[in-house]
Amino acid sequence: MSLVTWARTRSPWLIHFNAGACNACDIEVVAALTPRFDVERFGALLKGTPRHADVMVVSGSVPRKIRKRLQRIYEQMPAPKFVVAVGSCAISGGVFQECYNTMDGVDKFIPVNAYIPGCPPKPEAILDGVVKLLMSAGY
Repeated sequence: MSLVTWARTRSPWLIHFNAGACNACDIEVVAALTPRFDVERFGALLKGTPRHADVMVVSGSVPRKIRKRLQRIYEQMPAPKFVVAVGSCAISGGVFQECYNTMDGVDKFIPVNAYIPGCPPKPEAILDGVVKLLMSAGY
């Protein structure tokens, strides 16, 4: 294992993308970043730019107008890059699935590495999903 790979798995940098929904999943993602759940103990940091992020955390159902923006942000991330779909809206469209302007799920247009189901999922589940993603990536 190279030094760069080792460093990336020991300190994943996250970017959170809210595609637009009820904000319940966003509150749980932010709660996972607070000192109570302390995602930083795994070395994870929340970054504001995709050029510095290794893991994209997507929450909310994706409207058709946001799809291209989400694809562009995904393309700006350096390789190796991972995507985590948080909540039933990001996985399948959730309660917005039958809406005329909503995509069925994030995995229809960008590759998703981990799914964290729930409406909304708990912060413990989000942490568990990100840690399992990094461990399953062979690191």
